[in-house]
Amino acid sequence: MASPQSGKHDANNNINTLLRAQTHVWNHIFSFINSMSLKCAVDLGIPDVIHDYGKPMPLSQLIASLPIHPSKTSCIPRLMRILTHSGFFSQQHNNIVTENNEPEVEYVLTDASLLLLKDNSLSMTPFLNAMLDPVFTKPWHQLSTWFKNSDLTSFETAHGMMVWDYACHDPKLNHLFNDAMATDAGLVTAVLMEKCKEVFDGLESLVDVGGGTGAVAKAIASSFPQLECIVFDQPHVVAGLQGSDNLKYVGGNMFEAVPPANAILLKWVLHDWNDEECVNILKKCKEEITSKGKQGKVIIIDMVISENEKRDRESVETQLFFDMQMMVMATGKERNEKEWAKLIFFAGFNNYKIYPVLGVRSLIEIHP
Repeated sequence: MASPQSGKHDANNNINTLLRAQTHVWNHIFSFINSMSLKCAVDLGIPDVIHDYGKPMPLSQLIASLPIHPSKTSCIPRLMRILTHSGFFSQQHNNIVTENNEPEVEYVLTDASLLLLKDNSLSMTPFLNAMLDPVFTKPWHQLSTWFKNSDLTSFETAHGMMVWDYACHDPKLNHLFNDAMATDAGLVTAVLMEKCKEVFDGLESLVDVGGGTGAVAKAIASSFPQLECIVFDQPHVVAGLQGSDNLKYVGGNMFEAVPPANAILLKWVLHDWNDEECVNILKKCKEEITSKGKQGKVIIIDMVISENEKRDRESVETQLFFDMQMMVMATGKERNEKEWAKLIFFAGFNNYKIYPVLGVRSLIEIHP
């Protein structure tokens, strides 16, 4: 027979479990606050202000340097508190005593906020601005409605057309999207040149399919002057863009034809499309890399969802976030190795090699 004390203990455990569950639900309800607080800090220029100060920046100096209304000064410490908690700033205390008789807080940047500096060649600010633009956030409010209708994407449910068609008709969105994709180019090419340079050795020509404004192709063309590079994207994306000695822009539709080359690069392309569409794209690529009798290659840069239970939680969460983003915005998804192998072999290729060198993404080299 259970004692009264054990019953009380069980009740307390149950209450504590419920309270932890309540906190968990609250944190997910309010998780958008992290994104919007970060966007606010970037819009106000806080990372750049702290960086330009050149040393740990006192709170009073930070407030004085921001374009805010005097009535909002008491809110800046609260904004900085949540962003410090999120890892975008770190704080320390100096020897100056505030009117509350406490040491004044000073702020410094972290590795994450360094990636938000406007003049950083690796800045992720354009990506933040694009993904948190109302055009891209509105479809999330239509997700449950989308599950009940026959639309291809939640973006279509929200805006009445697919994201690619929307970008054709909205110069602002087209600009935001292209800038967002270009932000990633510097880091990716730096890693490729350091860890996978042999993938490009010996190539005579390369087509960057869906290459946007050409940031990646420019870096590759610069590193390999003997390599003829083509940036291939929709006509409205490449219109007016100027090439160089070994780089040119070509407009077209990758579902119809791809320019011939020794190698075809598909960076962040295939995750936008469903399996049937991906197989179609890969078949077009295979036709071109074998059209002159040579056996070329296709180079894919995309996520390979890890099945390793020991993978760190943040990396897994990033991959799952991107998978949901693909479901909402496009017809694609993020894939594990088995799913990639299925696409590759269905398209007529014989082998592949995965280089897990890009954090949550990988380079996949495939051969006919």
